[in-house]
Parts: sequence; structure tokens; C-alpha cells
Amino acid sequence: MLDRQTIRVLQVDLTKQHYIVEERPDLTTFLGGIGVGTRLFAEKVDPKLPPLDPSQPVILAIGPLTTVFPLATKTVAVFRSPLTGEWGESYAGMRLAFALRFAGYDAVIITGRAPKPAYLVLSPDGVRFQDGRGLWGLSVDDTGRLLREWEPGRGHRSIIRIGPAGERGVAFACVNVDTFRHFGRLGLGAVLGSKNLKAVVVNGELSYPIKYPKAYREAYEDIYERVVRTDIMYKYHGLGTAANVSVLNGLGALPTRNLQASSFENAEAISGEAFAAQRLMRKLACTGCPVGCIHIALLRRQFAPDYEYESVTLAYDYELIYALGSLLGIGDMDDILKLIEKVELLGLDAISTGVLLAWATEARQKGLLPRGEPGVDLAFGNTEAYLKAVNNLVAQPNDFYRTLAQGLAAAVRCYGGEDFALLLGGHEMAGYHTGYGYLLGHAVGARHSHLCNDGYGIDQRSGGEVAPDAIVDHLLAEECWRNVLNSLCICLFARGVYDEATTVRALRSIGLDFDGEALRRLGREILRMKVRLKREMGFDYRSIRFPRRLFATPAMGRYLSEQTLNDLLNRYCRALEKLMN
Repeated sequence: MLDRQTIRVLQVDLTKQHYIVEERPDLTTFLGGIGVGTRLFAEKVDPKLPPLDPSQPVILAIGPLTTVFPLATKTVAVFRSPLTGEWGESYAGMRLAFALRFAGYDAVIITGRAPKPAYLVLSPDGVRFQDGRGLWGLSVDDTGRLLREWEPGRGHRSIIRIGPAGERGVAFACVNVDTFRHFGRLGLGAVLGSKNLKAVVVNGELSYPIKYPKAYREAYEDIYERVVRTDIMYKYHGLGTAANVSVLNGLGALPTRNLQASSFENAEAISGEAFAAQRLMRKLACTGCPVGCIHIALLRRQFAPDYEYESVTLAYDYELIYALGSLLGIGDMDDILKLIEKVELLGLDAISTGVLLAWATEARQKGLLPRGEPGVDLAFGNTEAYLKAVNNLVAQPNDFYRTLAQGLAAAVRCYGGEDFALLLGGHEMAGYHTGYGYLLGHAVGARHSHLCNDGYGIDQRSGGEVAPDAIVDHLLAEECWRNVLNSLCICLFARGVYDEATTVRALRSIGLDFDGEALRRLGREILRMKVRLKREMGFDYRSIRFPRRLFATPAMGRYLSEQTLNDLLNRYCRALEKLMN
């Protein structure tokens, strides 16, 4: 029987090559996922030490609904970000949560530094520490291919790995999960690289009967019907998030050429509709999801004379098309796919890479960079130059690229250009120039992400006309509720399915007696824990500054006021203090 009375935590020490398994009944009040991850991180992190110190922990956690209900598919990673220096939080799907569940672990803590490059194999039998020197230096793709040959467990196995970017400490290096998903933002790849950890293989073989099968079946069928028989999830299976290209471009909210414009003349050519009609070859789903939102494109290219062609399959979505397309002035699907392939193989976060390159392009145009740098002809629309620059971000042939490899905030400190550096809370911005809700929400969200609190959603639903206090109240309430969903590790695409009543019913069907008020309290407590940790690591909400570019380019047809946005920030800080007390 799946034991809901305790949280099973696997602790791995890479330095000593030792592991233990702890039963933690005290953690059940945090449900799982980000609740448990935050609590464990608070126990293990040392705010006085830098993010890449070997003692700093990486936490992986799943939730109580994982593998049990549709779209409870995510694994959360919690770590200290080498990009911002503070809170790091990222989510990934595919098979990892499934494999961890059936390996018997609710959470994994990884500390230390392996004496030589290594990879881990986690299973119900424990942990194997494997020599990873033969994988060091290899691309994400080659690493995955070799580990699939070396390690058994097809179907119940998940493989996460870093690329050369993580090995070389690029502050926005990501972690690839089962080829088509990632722990993308805030630099988890660099943290694993600093630990000499190339990959983790998880094999799950266990089975768990359901305690209350009748109640579970009824709750499951209700959720399943809403997922597959209503239009709530239609967008995600149809065009996927790439549908946002046309929508945001039409609204005047698609960042273009480093946000010098908010619409793109070539948006139609790189829209979700164009990708679906001309490049889409299949759709995939994470384990435990009936939707299939992962859209895979086929990139076909000639590599030698006499009709020698190769075909590459690549996942695409809105954020990739924005960051490696419109933001760089690139209006060709194949050029975007070439850049996607490059960042995938090297193991880079696509959003941070695109925003950084867009800034570097404008900084070069304005004469802010050292003579001769960046060594390639960075110009909006010049795909070949961008491909070379991405290689240099990882190879780091000189001080210029070594600085860029630490992220946009580091580049601005060194070279200037803060007025047009698309940073929100120290993090490279995602692809929404919708208004005050988005800009404030991205900046103040715990992980400085558009997914923290629905800021862009309130902008689009209201047309930008919302009272200041209503924006603040919405952002705080939404972030607290998303902490609940993220404790259950539910895909946020399904947030319209898992309302409060549905979530309570699902939990009770597997023996967890939470009501709506208990869940809301938990969401608030998780946010309080995050804020306390962020402050201990040096983050000050009142120090947030907004680049002037945000006010020079219209958002959804209107110019924003810097004074208004700063007033909103002050209102948010006051409301946050009330929540903390």
C-alpha cells in the first residue's frame, strides 16, 4: 500500500559516495513537491556559502498525486541559483516523476562533489555511483544515447543529464529530462556540473495499490473526462503554446528585436499554425498525461553533396520561438530550429540564451562592447552569427564570453546597457509584453518566472485596465494557490481542471484529508518559507529595478508608466509584509 503517512527521502552524498533513506512523517503536512522541496532546502542550504559550493543541496521532489491522477506529471527541483544567487526552482515532466514514484522515493537530496565525473543510478535497491568520465564533454544527445545503451529499464526508466554548458559552469545551463523536457531556468545544469554529476538514471519497478479504489475511480474519471472531453486542454494538444505567437503578435505583446518592437512583421511565418502545417511530425505526452502537448518538429538538412540529407527531431513551443525567433529578429522556421538544436545539444536555457544574445546585439550596435567583440557579426536576423555566439558562450574563449556565460545581469554590470537589458528580478524575461501585471508578476515571483502568478493572464483578460490593488491581490493569491498545485506536482497547463474542490476530492480519494482552507494555508506558508529563504540569500524586493525599454515600447497598444509600475511594486511589498506577519 502506498504509505501516505510519511515522506521517503533519499539522501545522496557525492563526496563520500554514500546514501541513506529517511522516513519523514513530519513532512506530510507539506504534501510533496514544492512544499517538501522548500522545507528540505531550508534544512540543508547554507546562505553564507555560494551557490556552487559542494555542500549546497539539490532537491528533487514529487507529489502525492504523481502517477495517480492525470497531469500530475512534474518533478520539482530546488537549488540555489548560480544565475541570480538566490532561490532556484524548476519543473520538468516526461518520465522522471513516474520513475521516482516507482523507485520508492518522494524526494531526493544530492550534496557534495564527486571526486571525478560521475553519474548516479537510483532504483528501489538504492544508489549506484558510476564512473562518468566517458560521458564528460559529450552533448546532451550523445549522453542520453549512451546511457540508454548502458543502463537497463526501458519504459520505467528516466535519464536526466547536463551538456557541456553545465560542465563549464554557464550560469543558465539547464538539465535535459528524457530528451524533450528540461529543468530549464536558473542554472540547475551548472549546479550539477559543479558537483561533477553528469547524469542521473532512475529505474522504477515497484507497484502501489490504491487504498480507496471506488472513491479514487470516481475522482479519476471526473478529472479525465474534463481533460479529454472538454475544451479546457484543447489549446495545448492542438497548436500547443506556439499558438501564442499569433495571439500575442495581434495584441502587440510579442517582444521583437530585443523589445525594440512589440509585434513582428514575420510572425505569421513562425507562428504555431505555420509550424504545425509545415514542420510538425508528432505529438508526445509526459507519462501520466492524456493530452500530448509536446510538439515535435522535423528539421531536414543537406550535409554533403549528392543528396545526402539528415533529419533531426526537436521539441518547440512558444518560449523557444520567442527567444530564438522574434526577439532575435529571425523569421524563418528552419533557422529557429537550428538555434533550438544548438542550445539543446549544449544544454542551455533557451530563454536566457535568446535574451542575452538580443542584448549583446544591441550593445554591439551602440558601441558598448570591447573592440573586436563579440568576434562574430551579431545583427538581428543573422542566424549563422548567433549559432557561433552560442558555441562561444560554452567554449568561453575570452573574458567577454566568460562574462556573458554568467548571465545578462553580469554582462550589464561589466558593459552597461541596463536600459535595454530585459531583466526582471535579475532574471531574463519570458515572452510577454502585456502590461503591468506581467512585469510585476515576473519580477516579484519567487523564481522570477511568468509561471509564478499569472501576471500576463490578468493583463490579457482585462485589456490592461485593472485597479492597482486588484493586481497585487491577484498575484499574491495566485502564487499561493500555484504553490499548492506545485506541491502536488500538477502540470500548470491543467490549472483550469484542478480547482480547489477537485483538488480536495482527489486528495481525499487517496486518504489525505485536506480541505480548501488547509490547502490555502499551505500555499501561504510555502510562500512565506520561500521569501524568508530569499532574504537570507540576499534578495531584497524593494531593490527591483525595471529597464527603461519596457516603457519605451508599447504593451498591447499603450505605453506603460515607470512611476505606475514602481508604485505597484511598493504596493506589492506592503502586501507581502502583511502576509509574512
